[in-house]
Amino acid sequence: MDTILKIENVTKSYTGHKALDDVSLEVVRGSVYGLLGPNGAGKTTLIRVITRITMADSGRVLLDGKPLTADDVFHIGYMPEERGLYKKMRVGEQALFFARLKGMQKSEAERRLRGWFERLNIADWWDKKVEDLSKGMAQKVQFIATVVHEPKLLIFDEPFSGFDPINANLLKEEILALRDRGATVIFSTHNMASVEEVCDHITLINKSRNILSGSVAEIRRSAGGNNFEVVHRASDEEFTASLGDRAMTIGESHGIVGGYRETKIYIPKDEDIKPIIAALNERCELRALKEVIPSMNDIFIRAVNGTL
Repeated sequence: MDTILKIENVTKSYTGHKALDDVSLEVVRGSVYGLLGPNGAGKTTLIRVITRITMADSGRVLLDGKPLTADDVFHIGYMPEERGLYKKMRVGEQALFFARLKGMQKSEAERRLRGWFERLNIADWWDKKVEDLSKGMAQKVQFIATVVHEPKLLIFDEPFSGFDPINANLLKEEILALRDRGATVIFSTHNMASVEEVCDHITLINKSRNILSGSVAEIRRSAGGNNFEVVHRASDEEFTASLGDRAMTIGESHGIVGGYRETKIYIPKDEDIKPIIAALNERCELRALKEVIPSMNDIFIRAVNGTL
């Protein structure tokens, strides 16, 4: 596994509050990494430690296997949740200002910026004032300013907030394209649907600690725990009797089109799956059975509530 960013036992406290408590994680190069957690969990503090806006009290941050230095910040693009543009500047002038802060030459910066403005459909706004931008357009400008210098590590804090579905999808596609061109992306979000669509790996932080890390696919499958959705034509009593003591129903069954019923079940042991299918097929006119993989939203809620 090629790790680009490694967080080792990072702790950060403010007066009367521990924002990060012995947090460790590893970000794989060329991946999209989701940083999840409820409000106040410590996500933004961790991002600020990674970008050297604030320093950890203890622990280490390694970039490409070496302790993070001030010069490394030039290889990181960061778009904070609190957007910040100078309202009286012209849009193109503002974007050039940010690009120059990242060390880019003016001619190269303008060439890349104009290309990005075209791609995100805001080319006509180059000479207009920032204060005339809508919230979504302002976020596009800040996104461009974050990526224009082609950093190897990109960090987005709530990148989809304020976007309509069309522009949110546009931004999602651009993030995936950046990953495909070799960038590593970390983004903090509350949007669990976007996590399933975009993220390769996630870390869930709650109450200042890392409580869950891994690939999205593995976490969803392991959290599934042999839950199945069964479509059948039997009464609830007949269905329950056919399960015996090898499985149990989850919630209430309900009728669906065609006179069938749909019931969710949990089978604790893998070796009981085939016998259960055989019993259901024999006694309940089995129509369909499929494994139910929980959504990231369900996993998020269960993990934060301590029931995962």
